[in-house]
Amino acid sequence: MVYLLDTHTLLWWFSDPNTLSDKARSIIENPKNVIFISSVVTWEIVIKKSLDKLKIPNKFFELIKEGQFQELPIMIEHTQALASLPPHHNDPFDRLLVAQAKSENGTILTRDRTIMKYDVKTIKA
Repeated sequence: MVYLLDTHTLLWWFSDPNTLSDKARSIIENPKNVIFISSVVTWEIVIKKSLDKLKIPNKFFELIKEGQFQELPIMIEHTQALASLPPHHNDPFDRLLVAQAKSENGTILTRDRTIMKYDVKTIKA
């Protein structure tokens, strides 16, 4: 199965995995699953960190690389998929994550109720 982690899901995974639902933790821990970390998620983290809206561990990006995660770059097909999304969400990061999930036939692990309004598979993080 293919999964994408929303920004808060990734942050909780590294800071306090017990914040996540049992189902989300078991999905992330299962080596048979493909767990994508989108570049849109790391982009959002860097922006929020630079604005002092977020604190992350110094080795945050090394932790991502050392983990079982797969990198998901932003592709042209992902940005094209944005055009077909309804305007449920004003957050460009979340909209792009939804477009990526739809393009990659993946499921987003999230607690964002607005993301859950889209026609995309989600699991409560």
